[in-house]
Amino acid sequence: MSQALQDLLDLLDLEQIEEDIFRGRSRSAVVPRVFGGQVAAQALVAAGRTVPEDRPAHSLHAYFLRPGDPGAPIVYTVDRIRDGRSFTTRRVVAVQHGKPIFHLSASFQVDEDGLDHQKPMPASPDPATLPTGEERLRGYGHLDPVVVEKFLEVRAAVDLRYVDEPPYGKFGEPREPHSQVWFRTNGKLADDPLLHVVLATYVSDMTLLDSVLLAHGRGGWAVGDVVGASLDHAMWFHRPFRADEWLLYDQESPSAYGGRGLGQARIYTQDGRLAITVIQEGVVRVPREPGAS
Repeated sequence: MSQALQDLLDLLDLEQIEEDIFRGRSRSAVVPRVFGGQVAAQALVAAGRTVPEDRPAHSLHAYFLRPGDPGAPIVYTVDRIRDGRSFTTRRVVAVQHGKPIFHLSASFQVDEDGLDHQKPMPASPDPATLPTGEERLRGYGHLDPVVVEKFLEVRAAVDLRYVDEPPYGKFGEPREPHSQVWFRTNGKLADDPLLHVVLATYVSDMTLLDSVLLAHGRGGWAVGDVVGASLDHAMWFHRPFRADEWLLYDQESPSAYGGRGLGQARIYTQDGRLAITVIQEGVVRVPREPGAS
């Protein structure tokens, strides 16, 4: 296991300070606020620790309410909404400086037999044939070296490989609002289903709005031609998977309007099983020109 992955696992390992109350710490992100994927993953950890181990997570729905302060701890309070025969529901509120910054509802279900079908996996090259994230980032002379190092730092725990040029690599002309990324953790994980779901949740917030940027030829936060933040995030966990094995993140944007952009995606295992569906809406705004009213 890489040191970066161990550091991430330590970050996600919350301190329990009271029954159903947990405390997490943060680290800086590419932008000067807590990375949304970190808050979502930590909230899911808090919820999962109040649920029997035989009930894996099957969905989460979340709202990002305020920017998180990376210099302050985050307190997660879990409400035990329901414990049924098949389903368990939890609500988590994340608080900093006395104010809620994030709200999560998560549902867990016992394993059951049932109907089975899925949308087929789209075509995609073998991840082993693609440049690593570091190879891509260090090849872009137009990016601020400080930004490059920050990207490499925050993504060091994950081997994340774009199939095509990311928004910050090639911009200025609109492209198809579709992006594919292969990812896996940089090291093996324990055989804990919640841990794999939590790591996928963490990574899911890294690239989902890329397709919004592609549709408008924008390079994104890495080059400063948009400002934005996640607004809400939903995930459905369909089938078992491992976050330390290759997963294809197939992303597209059906709409952008009113300063908001919508991204939707499917995550497949390398052997073609649909593991996760993800939908996120975020603020995506073009900075005003100096002196504009």
